[in-house]
Amino acid sequence: MRTIVRKVRAYDELCKMRISLFSAFSAATGFLLVSSLSSGAILPLVLGVFFLACGACALNEYQERDIDARMPRTRNRPVPSGRISPFHALSLSLTFIALGSVTLLNAGSIPAALMGLVAVVWYNGVYTPLKRKTAFALIPGSLVGMIPPAMGWVAGGGVLSDQGLRALCFFFFMWQVPHFWLLLLDHGEEYVRAGLPSLTGIFTRAQLSRIIFAWILAAAVSCLFLPVTGMIRTPLVALLLSGASFWLMAQGIRLLRAKETASSVPFRRINIYMLFVMTLLSVDRFIV
Repeated sequence: MRTIVRKVRAYDELCKMRISLFSAFSAATGFLLVSSLSSGAILPLVLGVFFLACGACALNEYQERDIDARMPRTRNRPVPSGRISPFHALSLSLTFIALGSVTLLNAGSIPAALMGLVAVVWYNGVYTPLKRKTAFALIPGSLVGMIPPAMGWVAGGGVLSDQGLRALCFFFFMWQVPHFWLLLLDHGEEYVRAGLPSLTGIFTRAQLSRIIFAWILAAAVSCLFLPVTGMIRTPLVALLLSGASFWLMAQGIRLLRAKETASSVPFRRINIYMLFVMTLLSVDRFIV
């Protein structure tokens, strides 16, 4: 029984299930903004995005196994620790990517399937190798975060030129950057010691805190654009979105004032903020 539990945990870490579920939730959010739960297309969309995200994350762990082995935070991941072999990780990642693509294609969502493959190529073929070359790789890498909600939007019957979709994608992009850079406050030096370019090797902690603060404010403001586009139908949801964004701004100010504290608390809070926003957007049309 313990062996089974350890295996399940290893696969959970390899596929970064929480991140994969988050991607699936963001796709569902985009879908529900233009469609409804009565449409049978949401289930294959969510499953397809989840499988693609699992495959991309597993492939990333395969690609970065040498770097992960050199950092205390990541050396116990399944591949560098030896719990899962590199070949097995690669095979599983390709299987998940194929399964996700087939799931979306069988649902008749060819544009969503193509966008999903673009996300995999960008994440694993552009962003992952770019991290070895520049400390600012996250900026283009964060474009990946825009794709799942766009996949849901298109699968739900929306079009890529919709003003609401542009605002939604911009918000996801703006949130993605401070979400990752918060980790650098505690673990940036590990990247430097592992031979990777890191912002902590360019900026002091105080400077990096100010940069992250600016991005947090920008993410909060970008959320305020969503009601302006008309995609929000319920005044209560628009009010809650505004309140959540001002709360996030307050968290950014707290981070700026407490430069020497750990980043784990603001990291959790910015994640809670995004989950709250996605929940509000998803239930907007169901509130009467």
